[in-house]
Amino acid sequence: MIGATLLAEVAAAVRGGGDGPALEAELRRRWPALRFTLCSDDDVPARLAPAFEGEGFNLYLIGGGEHCLALTTDACAAIGLVVAWSAPDAD
Repeated sequence: MIGATLLAEVAAAVRGGGDGPALEAELRRRWPALRFTLCSDDDVPARLAPAFEGEGFNLYLIGGGEHCLALTTDACAAIGLVVAWSAPDAD
């Protein structure tokens, strides 16, 4: 299960960890039991609400049911997180 405390801890690491492969490696080092991936928020279906909204990024849950990875809203079934970078709003 990925609860609010873990989401907040990962969000804090994302805020202070830069981006790209170094951040992904750091997240995997700190939470080796979880899966992580990084992408653009534009790559995530718009109908899916993030599990955590941060400044410049959102966190989405990864589920691993039936031997396939997929985005989920079920925190009890979550086995990892997607860090999805969001672009600043255009004025």
